[in-house]
Amino acid sequence: MTATETEPVSTGDVVLEAEGLTKHFPVRRGLRDLFTRERKAVHAVDDIQLTLRRGRVTALVGESGSGKSTVARLMAQLYTRTDGDIRLHGKSVTVHGGRKFRAYCRQVQMIFQDPFASLNPVHTIRYHLTRALKIHGRAGKNSEELEQNLRDLLLRVQLVPPERYLDKFPHELSGGQRQRVSIARALGADPQALLADEPVSMLDVSIRLGVLNLLRDLKERLNLAILYITHDIASARYFADETLVMYAGRMVEGGDSETVTQHPAHPYTRLLIESAPDPDRLDRVGDAKEVPEDRAGGEPPSLIAPPTGCRFHPRCVHAMPKCTTDLPPRFELPVVSGEGEHWAACWLYEEGAAK
Repeated sequence: MTATETEPVSTGDVVLEAEGLTKHFPVRRGLRDLFTRERKAVHAVDDIQLTLRRGRVTALVGESGSGKSTVARLMAQLYTRTDGDIRLHGKSVTVHGGRKFRAYCRQVQMIFQDPFASLNPVHTIRYHLTRALKIHGRAGKNSEELEQNLRDLLLRVQLVPPERYLDKFPHELSGGQRQRVSIARALGADPQALLADEPVSMLDVSIRLGVLNLLRDLKERLNLAILYITHDIASARYFADETLVMYAGRMVEGGDSETVTQHPAHPYTRLLIESAPDPDRLDRVGDAKEVPEDRAGGEPPSLIAPPTGCRFHPRCVHAMPKCTTDLPPRFELPVVSGEGEHWAACWLYEEGAAK
């Protein structure tokens, strides 16, 4: 049993936070750019504010290409940031490898989207878990302790009996079992924060709920801070305490999950919710009784040359002239249901604009 299971730790303590987090990827020059001084870059992430607290799940929601996975890799220190600050327990952290990176990884672990790609196919589950325990100094003093620690890791992720899985190869397991092994490997460091990058999107629908329930159980038992990245806003309502919505590299709305999903404020958040299958709504639309008022056309913008002002304005049916020129700040909104805050980066909520 680890210290995190035995020592009382107050829920809500800030573990990991980002302020002004920005990442621009330089674009390789083509023949047309040889004689120009302009250096183009992909504005993958701009000015992200994010706080992960112990015992709470924060969901980061958005469509493909919105920058969600880039945020997770920045928080895991797998990418170097262009600007901004990352703080672990209130202290600014910048690591590029070596002992400092290893010490950071003991507290912040990442779970990748594809469990098969994140596990070496030529090694057994025993090898993967043993390596994680040894790297982070938790293998034990002898082989008996190591064997017990291996069994404990598999028991935590509900792979029982452990002896059935230790000497198997990744291809001999199902997708859900492989993802549970990936979670067990992350727990081998005894972390305080988990960065889960779409951990169930590669799994069958029938087993997704089981993995989410496992993560929720680990959050409660180990008092973990979890960043849950997903494009499924319905699962964010079920699993997360707080939901943040990203579009084209920027955050556009955030707050208590119940409030954000049931009373969305930003036009893009409403578009995300309306895009989810709803048989009742489909019947109403089919009868020409109801058509969503926020239905937007077009595609997400190019992040090499993102739109000025609000990045959603080319697709927004509520766009005003100000939206095309000025970047909207966060406007605090009343919390209709749930607890905590609710905000939206939309000029519709500027004082007097809603009227």
